[in-house]
Amino acid sequence: MTDSNTNKLDKWIAYTKPDPNARLRLFCFPFAGGGASTFRHWPKKLAPEIDVCPVQLPGRETRLMEKPIADLSGLVQILAENLSPYLNVPFAFFGHSMGALISFEFARYLRKNNHAQPTALFVSAYQAPPRPNKLPPIHHLEEAEFVAGLRRFKYTPELVLQNSELLELLLPALRADFSLYERYENPVEEPLSCRIAAIGGLHDELADKEDLEAWRAHTKGSFSVQIFPGDHFYLNEAQEPILRLVSEELAMQASGLNA
Repeated sequence: MTDSNTNKLDKWIAYTKPDPNARLRLFCFPFAGGGASTFRHWPKKLAPEIDVCPVQLPGRETRLMEKPIADLSGLVQILAENLSPYLNVPFAFFGHSMGALISFEFARYLRKNNHAQPTALFVSAYQAPPRPNKLPPIHHLEEAEFVAGLRRFKYTPELVLQNSELLELLLPALRADFSLYERYENPVEEPLSCRIAAIGGLHDELADKEDLEAWRAHTKGSFSVQIFPGDHFYLNEAQEPILRLVSEELAMQASGLNA
């Protein structure tokens, strides 16, 4: 692989370099407006046999100057094109909020195009399709109304909303992300064959336990629901038990690969 191709691939995986000798990879997808930094500490905290790959989408953090992608079907196609070199070993997906939807549709895209399938899908803080979003769409609103909607509906961490300079930089990605999932139409397809683990916050008003339980219909494999203390961003409050859950599940899969 040439240096230019390596650099092209590296921008999609932030804060770490994929281990060429990995037995199992975990690709992590962030929430709307979020970046790979959400998962930057995971490589050191998960079991060593798990090669954590935080996915950096265009338009944020290290890719701030790139145009964000507002179309989900286009995004998963681009993900497949750029991440395919890393799908050469067994892999799993973890997605939080919008990231859960991205990881789900990415898995379905891979299946439709005869690529390898994830061994497990961790869907966090997102309602199973076709259950509707609980709040009205805001991606089309003028800037002041859009920001007011972000604050009113607790879509975005308050620390971001309080930092006007940071918010201004993130607005294009936020608007694109909300357009991406607010315009999503769930195509009817067969359930996936991989394990699905649905995870959520006890006080999350955007994805309650029924929303998470509905993910059961999307797999022919094993399924579980786990609820942790916290709201939509429980991921910050309950990081240790979540990491323990993911680590234990994937460590068992990795040990099975070594058997």
